[in-house]
Amino acid sequence: MEKRQELLNENLMKLTFSLSVPSIVGMLVVGMYSFVDAIFVGQWVGPEALGGISVAYPVTIINNAMAILVGMGSSSVLSRAVGRGNRKLIEKIPGNLSVLIFIISVVITFLGVVFSENLMVLSGANGRIKELGAGYLRIVFLGSFFVNFSQSANMLVRGEGKMKIAMLIMGIGAMLNILLDPVFIKILNMGIEGAAYATVLSQIIQFAITVLYFRKYSNTLKINNFKIDRKLSKEVFSIGYSGMMMQIMTIVQQLLIFNIIARFSDSNETIVMGAVLRYLAFAFIPVWGISQGFQPLVGTNYGAGKYDRVVKSLIIFCIFSTILTLIFWIPFFTANSTVLSLFVNDTSIIENYASRTLIFMSAFPLFGMMVMFMTLFQSIGNAKTAGILVMMRQIFFFIPLVLILPYVMGSTGVWMAFPATDVLVFIISVFMVRKMLRSLKMNLNEKTAG
Repeated sequence: MEKRQELLNENLMKLTFSLSVPSIVGMLVVGMYSFVDAIFVGQWVGPEALGGISVAYPVTIINNAMAILVGMGSSSVLSRAVGRGNRKLIEKIPGNLSVLIFIISVVITFLGVVFSENLMVLSGANGRIKELGAGYLRIVFLGSFFVNFSQSANMLVRGEGKMKIAMLIMGIGAMLNILLDPVFIKILNMGIEGAAYATVLSQIIQFAITVLYFRKYSNTLKINNFKIDRKLSKEVFSIGYSGMMMQIMTIVQQLLIFNIIARFSDSNETIVMGAVLRYLAFAFIPVWGISQGFQPLVGTNYGAGKYDRVVKSLIIFCIFSTILTLIFWIPFFTANSTVLSLFVNDTSIIENYASRTLIFMSAFPLFGMMVMFMTLFQSIGNAKTAGILVMMRQIFFFIPLVLILPYVMGSTGVWMAFPATDVLVFIISVFMVRKMLRSLKMNLNEKTAG
C-alpha cells in the first residue's frame, strides 16, 4: 500500500499541505452550495425568501449529520485498517456504508417531506417565511439519499488518502450547483424552490460520479458487497456519533436561536442572524476540510504505533487551522457590513444589527484548534472524549447561556452566547488534550524502552 507508506514516513509538513489543501479546496467548493444559494436568493428573490431559506437551513443539516455519522465513522475505521494492513476489513466498508445510508435516507425523506411545515413552525417561522421555507425543505429532502451518499462516500475517498480525487468529485457537484442556481432561480423564475432543485440535481450527478469511481478506478475500495456488518457498523456509529451530534446540536442551536430572536426582537434580526450563520457555516468549511486531511494522517500513524508523528501532526495542524480561521475572521471584523450586504440588499436592516455580528464572531479564531482536538480523539478511536467535547459545546454550555442571557441583555444575549461558549469549551479541551498527549508520551517511552 503505497499511500500507507507515505502517511507513515513522508515529511509531516509536506503531508500537511498534500492532504489538507485538496480537502480544503474541495470542502470550500462544497460550502458554496448553501453560501451561493443564500446570496442568489437574498439578491434575486428578496429578504423574506432569505429568511425562509435561512430558517429552513438548520433542518436540512439533518442530512449532513447522517452523512457524517456513517462517513466519518467509516473513514476512521478505514484509515486505521490501512495502517494495520487489514485488507479483509477494508473490503467490507463501502458496501456497509451504502446500505446504512440507504436505510437512513429513506426514513429522513419520508419524515422531511411529510412534516416540512411542522419543522418550520418548530423553528419559529410564520407567515410567508414559513411557506417559502417549507417548499424549499420538501425538495431538499426528496434528494436525501443522493446528498447523503455523495457526502459520506467522499469521506471514504479522503480516508484512503485520495484527497485530490475527493476534491475533484466534490468540485464537479458544487460547480454544477453554482451554474444551475441562476437557471432555476432567475431564468426559470422558480424562486427559492429553484435553489433546492439546483442542489438536488447537482448531488444526483455527483452520486453517479462517485459510484463510477468506486466501481472502475479505486484500487482500495470497491462497492460490490451490499451487506450490513454489525460489528463494523457498531464501531462506525461509536466513532461517527460525536460528529453527528455536533451537527444535530447545530440544528437545535439554530432552531433555538431563531425562536428566541422571534420572542425578543423582529424578523429583520432573524434575517441578519441567518446571513451571519451562513457566513459562519462557510468559514467553518475550510477548517472542516483540514480536519479531513488530519484524520487519515493521525489514524494511520496511531494504528501503526507512531505516536511521535501523531503529536507533531497535531501541532502543525493546529497552527494551520488557526491561520485559516483568521483568513475569514479578519475581513469580517474590518468590513462586516460589506460581508452582510452579500446576502441582504436592504442597508437599513444591516445598519441596525451590524455591531451585534461582531460579538457573534469574536471567538472564531479559537475554532480551528477546537476542531483539531475533536478530530484527534475521533481519529484514534476515542469517541467518548470527542463526544464529551461536542456535548459541552452544543448543549451543556450553549443552551443555558442562550436561554439566560437574553433576559439580561435582550436579543444581544443571543449573539453573546456563541463566543462565551467557545471560550469555555476551548479551555477545557486544552486540558483534555494535554492529558491525552501525556498518555501518548508514556506509550512512546515504553515502546522505546522495550
